[in-house]
Amino acid sequence: MSVHNNYKIDKRTIFLVVDDLEPMRKVTSNQLRSLGAEIILMASNGAEALNMLQKKRVDVVLSDWNMPVMEGLDLLKAVRADNILCSLPFIMVTAEAERHRIEEAINAGVSDLLVKPYTASCLAARLEKAMTSRPRLPVATHPATKQVSPLPFKEEAHEPVHPTILVVDDMPDNLQILSNLFKDEYRVRVAHNGEKALSICMSIDPPDLVLLDIMMPGMDGFEVIKRMRKHPNLERIPVIFVTAMMGEEARLKGLELGAVDFVSKPIDPSLLKPRVHNFLRFINLRKQLQSDYDGMLETARRHEDVELIMRHDMRGPLASVVGLVQEMESDDSMSSAQLAQLRMIEETTLQVLDMINLSSELFKIEAGRFRLDAKPVMIGSILRRIVEIARTTFAVKHLVVAVETDVAVGAEVPQVLGDAMFCYSLFQNLVKNACEAAPENSLVSIHLKDETPLRIQIQNKGAVPLEIRERFFEKFVTHGKQQGTGLGTYSAKMLVEAQNGNITLDVSEPENQTSLTVTLPRYSAVTT
Repeated sequence: MSVHNNYKIDKRTIFLVVDDLEPMRKVTSNQLRSLGAEIILMASNGAEALNMLQKKRVDVVLSDWNMPVMEGLDLLKAVRADNILCSLPFIMVTAEAERHRIEEAINAGVSDLLVKPYTASCLAARLEKAMTSRPRLPVATHPATKQVSPLPFKEEAHEPVHPTILVVDDMPDNLQILSNLFKDEYRVRVAHNGEKALSICMSIDPPDLVLLDIMMPGMDGFEVIKRMRKHPNLERIPVIFVTAMMGEEARLKGLELGAVDFVSKPIDPSLLKPRVHNFLRFINLRKQLQSDYDGMLETARRHEDVELIMRHDMRGPLASVVGLVQEMESDDSMSSAQLAQLRMIEETTLQVLDMINLSSELFKIEAGRFRLDAKPVMIGSILRRIVEIARTTFAVKHLVVAVETDVAVGAEVPQVLGDAMFCYSLFQNLVKNACEAAPENSLVSIHLKDETPLRIQIQNKGAVPLEIRERFFEKFVTHGKQQGTGLGTYSAKMLVEAQNGNITLDVSEPENQTSLTVTLPRYSAVTT
């Protein structure tokens, strides 16, 4: 193992570097090797990388964003949608400056973001965070929803980091003059020839700005900048020529090679200092992107942690409350008034538990990561329980809420092959909606039909309004409910389809009636 900034890379860790530029792939590979990595795979685009991931073991992906064939963001989405690869640490390497694009990567489940240009020490920090943090999963979104920017984050206090200036000149007096000019504001390094300058630029701690002389023995300033602009990690470092060469031809050549400015000797501090200050200000703004993106990602992680705590830590106690209430309801000494109160407690607790369960499982379904563990479900018992609760809840409307079945007397009640929690959640939503929509003193019927697949039909008086019928099962569609979320029928459809079933809506205007029909796979002891 190699140690870099206190971070150790296990030599058995397998890295996949994805970039369409071969020089950049080599640079990243060299940085990884300097950190102790030994096994490094490389791909030139997202499609090639995905093919490799599906055939070979990989522990970490470092991918460029903009690539032909398949860009990094599409590769990330494909990885997160894969049941086997979904928790793979994925670091996106980017020069993106558009906030909405970064939010898209965060919502897609990126483990970390590495802003170009970056140093080996910065890479080490990103690797440590990505490999030791809880795996991130994509955030399910919907076209009708407006993506909300992450909340403001509080940055930790850090000592200010002074930008580094590299002064390159073969004359010791010039090195001293420039060093003294900037040493109070910036960190200054010096090189007395072109070879030394390139060595410093290629180190793990490269400069932020280079003040470069042109006329030097051996490798002159033109050759230095030419080599810098051909190197992926050095091409973005700004270079200001500080030289006694005054001709327009030299100035033009320097600018064509990629210099950002041209300052003549003898040096005028009143002109040079503001120029250096302005360039370094721009560089610092670019560096701030990394800090901003880190804050956005950290905010997303905190939101995920809160949701995880809510789903995990609240589910157990609420389930215990339901169990205790149901046990008390079986006590024969309970009066009818006490039983009614207990059922209200049970209903309220079940509604909260239902919301927690749904938020967790719908998240997986929407993200394409849900896998059904189908088991026999006593659908008749679930429907009767839901009806009992609905009668109590909607007693003020004097509804007749009834569950019927066409199963022959003495025959075994059929079972669904699915998920009991899903069945409870979806039918609780549908029956509740039917009771809310039904006029007072009317009938809400739930009919379990002994067919293959099993068919459950829910009918109520009151036709679904024409303006929402075509979008009845879409997300956030609601009508006439001040507190309605528009998620009830949407979640019901998702839960039915997750169990390999189907749900349909039928509205009769002449009879002023709404019918919802759910079909679910029938459990058969013979076939299973």
